[in-house]
Amino acid sequence: MHHFSKAGLAVAALLLGASATAQVAGTLSARVGVTHIAPQVKSGNLSAPSFPGTTVDVGTATSLSGGLNYMLTDHWAVDVPLALPFKHDITGDGAIAGVGKLGETKVLPVTLFAQYRFGEAEARFRPYVGLGVTYSRFFKTRTTATLNSLTGGTPANPTTASIDNKWGLTPQIGFVWTISDRWYLDAAYYKSFLKTTTHLSSGQSITTRLNPNVFAVGIGYRF
Repeated sequence: MHHFSKAGLAVAALLLGASATAQVAGTLSARVGVTHIAPQVKSGNLSAPSFPGTTVDVGTATSLSGGLNYMLTDHWAVDVPLALPFKHDITGDGAIAGVGKLGETKVLPVTLFAQYRFGEAEARFRPYVGLGVTYSRFFKTRTTATLNSLTGGTPANPTTASIDNKWGLTPQIGFVWTISDRWYLDAAYYKSFLKTTTHLSSGQSITTRLNPNVFAVGIGYRF
């Protein structure tokens, strides 16, 4: 029994030591979860020929996500969110509100964050702030018959669309809640300041400020 007690104390000491150093400099971690993007749209007007005040709205999207985090020091970290593409519906607004869906697009935002974590490295709860730069790549943009009817497209020669890829600044707040020496919960809110332009094959274009609110939550593992 004496030997078992010693062994138990040794294991406990190792676990406590691992917990105390779980978020120190050099720690690499990975997480998996979900991310929800809610664009806060301010649309410009579709260029002529169009009805005055022809604008658009962009719907929300949710996708499987995750990320990688590396602690540079006990407080500073580099964080890279990862996700599958997000699919957003584009609908009519302003003078054409109510016409329904005009198209859809997929976007893959790639962000690099610098994070500062408050509290001590061994703290179970550590809030953080971050500042990052985001590159948003839009692809597989598809249009509908509704857009065709508004822009003069036909089934034989439909109006197509492309959206400019853009860079944007992304501030962030969040927290890490340590579940065990290896496992943790990560939750974050961030806002990307993003403005882009959609080009139609009809020669028209529309500039849209998206500025999405982003909510992410994930379960992570420290290596």
